Amino acid sequence: MKPLISITDDMIAVHTVREYNDGLLYCPVCHQKKQTRLIWNGSPVVVSCMCRCEEEAYEAEQKTFRERERMNTIRSLKASGLQDPMLKDYTFEHDYSTDPVMDKAHKYVERWHACYENNIGLLLFGPVGTGKTFFAGCIANALLDQCVPVLMTNFSKIINTLSGMYNEDKNAYIESLSSYDLLIIDDLGIERNTEYVLEQIYSIIDARYRSRKPMIITTNLGLNDMRNAAASDIRYARIYDRILEICQPIPFTGKNYRLEKARTNMEIARQILLYDSFYLSSTPHNNQVFQNYISSPKPKKREPPQEVKTTPNSWCSKLHQLCWLHLSSGGS
Repeated sequence: MKPLISITDDMIAVHTVREYNDGLLYCPVCHQKKQTRLIWNGSPVVVSCMCRCEEEAYEAEQKTFRERERMNTIRSLKASGLQDPMLKDYTFEHDYSTDPVMDKAHKYVERWHACYENNIGLLLFGPVGTGKTFFAGCIANALLDQCVPVLMTNFSKIINTLSGMYNEDKNAYIESLSSYDLLIIDDLGIERNTEYVLEQIYSIIDARYRSRKPMIITTNLGLNDMRNAAASDIRYARIYDRILEICQPIPFTGKNYRLEKARTNMEIARQILLYDSFYLSSTPHNNQVFQNYISSPKPKKREPPQEVKTTPNSWCSKLHQLCWLHLSSGGS
C-alpha cells in the first residue's frame, strides 16, 4: 500500500497539470497556478494557492453564506421589530391602491440614509381606516429587508408594558426604544388622557427626540386638534411640539379601506353561505375574476334550512331567522 502522502499526490495529479518548465501545479480548467513560490527565512518554498476556479467557487460559497446570514438577521429583526404578526403582510407588494400618498412611502425608503442622517420623521394623520398603519408597515418591512433595525408598536402596548414596571425598569425600557434606527408608534391619541399616561408619552417622545433618530407616528387626530390641545394644556404642548419639530406631517384623506374590506368580506360570506358553487380568489379585493363572479348571475340559491327545533321565543330561534334574512337580502 502506498503511504498517505503518495495517495494524496495521486489524487492531486488527477485534477491538476504539472508544468515541468517551472515545477508548479496548474489548474487544467482555468490554467492558473495552484502553487506559487515564496521566500521564507531566506529560502524559496512552494506553497498552495487558489486558481481562478477555486476563487470563484469560494466567492460563491461566501455569497451563499452571507445571504443566509442576512436572511437570519432579517427574520430576527422582524421577530422583535414587528410585534403584531399582521404587520408582516403590510408590504409594498400587497399595495393594490392607487393612492398617490404611497409614493411618499417609497421615497422615504429609497432615501432612508438621508432621512436617518437628518433625523427626518413622519407624522401620519387622518381619519380611521385611511391607510396610515399600512403606509408605516410598508416602510418598516422594506427597511427590515435591508437589515435596518426597526420597531413598530403602538402607544397602548407601550403604556401597558410600562404600567407593570418600577421606575428604573421604566427608564431602561424607554431608553431601549431609542436603540432602533427607526421607531414607529401607531395610534397616538387613543390612550387614556390621564396625568400618568401623558407623562409616559412625553418621556417616550422626549427620549427619542434626544437620541436624534427618526420616528414615525400615526394618529387619528388632525393638526388643528393638536394645536388646540397644545394651546390649552401645557402637557399636550410638550408632546406635540416635540413631534412636529422632527416629524413631517402627511395627511391621509382617502377612502376608508376598512369599510371597503368589510363590505367585500360580507359579500364573500354571503356567497359561501347562500350558493352551491363558489370561487374564492387569493386576493379578493383586487382580483378581476372574483369581481366578475360577484357581478355575474348567481347559481340557484339553497333552500332555506329546516326550522331549528327550539322553542318559539328562544333567542337561538330568533337569531337564526335574523341571520338568514340578512344574508338573503344581500347583507344590506
